[in-house]
Amino acid sequence: METERIDAHLTARIVRNYVKHHRVGTGEIADLITSIHQALGKLGQPVQPEEIRTPAVPVRRSVHQEYVICLDCGYRGKTLRRHINSQHGLSRDEYLKRWGLRSDHPLTAPAYSERRSSLAKALGLGRKPKAQETSAPAAAAMPAPPDADPKPEAKPTRRRRSRALPKPEDVASEAAPARRARKRRSRSGVTSPQPE
Repeated sequence: METERIDAHLTARIVRNYVKHHRVGTGEIADLITSIHQALGKLGQPVQPEEIRTPAVPVRRSVHQEYVICLDCGYRGKTLRRHINSQHGLSRDEYLKRWGLRSDHPLTAPAYSERRSSLAKALGLGRKPKAQETSAPAAAAMPAPPDADPKPEAKPTRRRRSRALPKPEDVASEAAPARRARKRRSRSGVTSPQPE
């Protein structure tokens, strides 16, 4: 009973002094009181040592050419990213920190990485498109000989119109549609006008 009163009294004094010197929102005061009260309750108690983790396999044997092994549970796979996220709830950095691994420790099998890399290179991924080498800029820079024909050799290319915008003629024809009688051919070969 006496310790609860002392803890509550100390908690109130600490919170009061903290609030005097810091800006605290009204929603944060309850969390502040709880955390200070818990900290005072733990005073004088022995500190529990952290759990010592032992890996499922030695770190040196966790990376093989065809697969990698999870140090938490011993899972074997080509990649570990999805496994450690879904099964252990860890990101890559948290996993590496948990086991004291370097930042360049592979979580993907080397053979799998090489296959993916060669496939990407074969598809041309990651490269800028090659510039088409034409002699037109070089020819334009050189002066034309006096006896050369002034006609251009290359025909200009036709530009296609966008189909999104209607032509002005189409707009006019839609406003006042002209009905034309089509001639329909019968099977006998005689043409007769089509009724409107």
